[in-house]
Amino acid sequence: MNINTVMVVGAGQMGGGIAQVMAQAGMATVLHDVEKHIVDKSLAAIDRNLARSVEKGRMTETDRQAARGRITASDRLADAAGCDLVIEAVVENKNVKAQIFGELDRICPPHVILASNTSSVPITEIAAATRRPEKVVGMHFMNPAPVMKLVEIIRGIATDDAVYRTIADLTLQLEKIPVEVRDVPGFVSNRVLQVMINEAVFCLYEGVASVEGIDNVMKLGMNHSMGPLATADLIGLDTVLSILQVLYEGYSDSKYRPCPLLRQYVYAGWLGKKSGKGFYTYT
Repeated sequence: MNINTVMVVGAGQMGGGIAQVMAQAGMATVLHDVEKHIVDKSLAAIDRNLARSVEKGRMTETDRQAARGRITASDRLADAAGCDLVIEAVVENKNVKAQIFGELDRICPPHVILASNTSSVPITEIAAATRRPEKVVGMHFMNPAPVMKLVEIIRGIATDDAVYRTIADLTLQLEKIPVEVRDVPGFVSNRVLQVMINEAVFCLYEGVASVEGIDNVMKLGMNHSMGPLATADLIGLDTVLSILQVLYEGYSDSKYRPCPLLRQYVYAGWLGKKSGKGFYTYT
């Protein structure tokens, strides 16, 4: 199956990045969100990213204009009816995702593939909200999507082989590296990453070291490009908490129990870079 037109549902940080990747690869891309101001903010970020690529010589001005011209904004989920692939990139909440997939299933023709960029929710659970579980698949991009090369591809229990191959081939077309993983909570990336982040938060909570000290140990001692607390701020502390809750519920294992300090930051609205304050302060 050829993928020519894509809708990305959810115009947040991940959704906007995925839309940019699709447009740069030559696909007509619809960026959808129910809030127009969120789409506008995401389009402005895409404009900055593309302009920066031109300045650094990674893209010509002609290519920039072509990529930007392939992206259209939408506040109507019904626009998904004209797409070959829909990628959901909304909040990491199983019930919200299930509701959206149920609506997409009613809107989209039978051939349309429905993919989720979920960080942790099992694809089989999301697919159960549709009448086409064989055409539901996980396509988990890393943040920031235009930069990071990995895409985890997750088959639900009913995902068709042809659907998997289509998404794997598309990932290569995007100049990304597809890795097939089993349909378990957190897959590979977040099953490993979130435990590290949570343990770093516990170190801060228990006064083992400062924010900068914890991150420097991992950067300078373990050769990580970013420390775990800075990574959490980039992801969004609310998203980190949501993923840990999915892992804790899915495995019933105390090692996934979210640190009380993480909960406190989220309740305070200290969500990381997107709110201007998390473990670090951003201006």
